[in-house]
Amino acid sequence: MTDFFDDLEQRHPAVREAALLAALPGHIAQAQRSTSAFAESLAAVDASGITTRAALARLPVLRKHELLERQQALRAQDPFGGFSAIGWRGLRAGQGARRVFQSPGPIYEPEGTAPDYWRMARAIFAAGFRVGDLAHCSFSYHLTPAGSMMESGAHAVGCTTFAGGIGNTELQLQAVADLRPQGYIGTPSFLKILVDKAAETGVAIGSLRKAMVGGEAFPPSLRDWLAERGIDTYQSYATADAGLIAFETAAREGLVLDEAIVLEIVRPGTGDPLPDGEVGEVVVTVLNPDYPLVRFGTGDLSAVLAGPCPTGRSNTRIKGWMGRADQTTKVRGMFVHPGQVAEVARRHPEIAKARLVVEGEMANDRMTLKLELKPGLAGAIEGLTHAVAASVRDVTKLRAEVVLSAAGSLPNDGKVIEDARSYA
Repeated sequence: MTDFFDDLEQRHPAVREAALLAALPGHIAQAQRSTSAFAESLAAVDASGITTRAALARLPVLRKHELLERQQALRAQDPFGGFSAIGWRGLRAGQGARRVFQSPGPIYEPEGTAPDYWRMARAIFAAGFRVGDLAHCSFSYHLTPAGSMMESGAHAVGCTTFAGGIGNTELQLQAVADLRPQGYIGTPSFLKILVDKAAETGVAIGSLRKAMVGGEAFPPSLRDWLAERGIDTYQSYATADAGLIAFETAAREGLVLDEAIVLEIVRPGTGDPLPDGEVGEVVVTVLNPDYPLVRFGTGDLSAVLAGPCPTGRSNTRIKGWMGRADQTTKVRGMFVHPGQVAEVARRHPEIAKARLVVEGEMANDRMTLKLELKPGLAGAIEGLTHAVAASVRDVTKLRAEVVLSAAGSLPNDGKVIEDARSYA
């Protein structure tokens, strides 16, 4: 499968980068003008000057807990916490929202009127769905936006959809047998349930030859298991806040970014971009004027893969979901956050990388801060370990042993805090 959803997928990377950077000033200005939240947080920002990635990286990262806290604080005035440029009568943004959804928290998300608002068509097309296919959609259609996200994307591809929703395995299995859909859209775990149930009951579901899955981890073992049963399955990475972020292709080599996303991989607990290949938190700026998120921290870990996708799609690739970036842990009754480890590192410019390891048993914790130094500074530096230990005490109110590690010896897994305690 080497065809493309549209010509944007084959743009020269330099052309795409220029277009994304050219869109940033207008996007920042729209966020400032149309949302009270960004009007406040970006009040000192000259939008016209945000024309480079370095300039973008100087803006604050909006993390999900901050979005939730602001929504909770302003619930009576604006359920979106001032982040949405669209709404309905009675809100600051008095119109423009077609639907509103609730994710766990609760966090409320708006849906605008643009076709394929969540931009899922690109992922569904890459999974092999085409005009005229019937897609059996088993994402939730109530409260959360997943069902609407996938259905609007499938419609943009030209598919007919069956709104299966979640649960009701026997009824959904009967629908597959009766309607004979070409493909499935939903979680991988429910697809396995359907396949297992079909084998157990003898219900024919041979029409299902492809699937686009998301919402949970999709291990290669399950992908291969489904392939053995005739279902070619691809995954997407999307959130209720940002819509589609990245999607899998026939190359099976990482996930290709959506065309409306400006991606950064930052060191957990900070807003500092990491070099390509380093594992860190996925931060996205979503070029959506209705919900103009700027430097939104997803809380997910990933890393940029080198080179273009073998299918010919030229956009940046990421490794996919690699865990959660929020590694906050409690040590001797005190919460320790990744941002505190980053603050310690900032106080000592000799430090290239830091990893706080918590060991021992609960109530008998010990912390070790392992450091890699910048090139040319290898080996012990007089007084550095003592100075860093003092910074740890100052920032966290806890004591830690400081150990200098060889360059490249700390794992590239995005962990800033490693909880290695025994919980037995």
